[in-house]
Amino acid sequence: MPAALTKDSDIRQALHAKRLRKYKAHPDTLVIDELGLAHAKSRVDVAVINGCIHGYEIKSAKDNLDRLGSQIEIYRQTLQKLTIVAAPKHIENIVADAPDWCGVIAAQQGPRGGINFQVFRNAATNPEIDPVMMAHLLWRDEVIELLNKAGYVPKELRRPRKQLYEMLCEAMTVREITASIRSFMARRESWRGRPEHA
Repeated sequence: MPAALTKDSDIRQALHAKRLRKYKAHPDTLVIDELGLAHAKSRVDVAVINGCIHGYEIKSAKDNLDRLGSQIEIYRQTLQKLTIVAAPKHIENIVADAPDWCGVIAAQQGPRGGINFQVFRNAATNPEIDPVMMAHLLWRDEVIELLNKAGYVPKELRRPRKQLYEMLCEAMTVREITASIRSFMARRESWRGRPEHA
């Protein structure tokens, strides 16, 4: 199949097999497909969660970039790192338009059908993250559990959800919140995006 016909599923499968294998083999790392962000306003194609929340957004040759700007607006609030994995025809526009901290990887289909990756830019730490928006990855009962441990009294824990997230960011560092997100996601029993391990 020619490179111009690469699909999301082609790139995703190769990304898991080649680029993310080392993460999936680590017991303290979660690799999750289609992670909902900002209460499902957007989904990032793949998320790697360990000491950092690193999203991977896929743009195949069959995709266009019409939605990428609005997606990045949510990603910049909620992800500590972002890498865009795209067909070669998209790379020039992505490098020009995406924030400098975004990683950029070209996904080129070889003559035998396999996907090869070429790194154009490594992801750096997102300097614009909103800790309150990142904390939205936690469910309300999980936030309440953390706030309870931090010493908040039951009356305070009945506040609106937005206030609870703000309180959590006052009580915990971004690193502590990230560790809690990873821990709670690993414990969730009924969840559409169960973590995938090697």
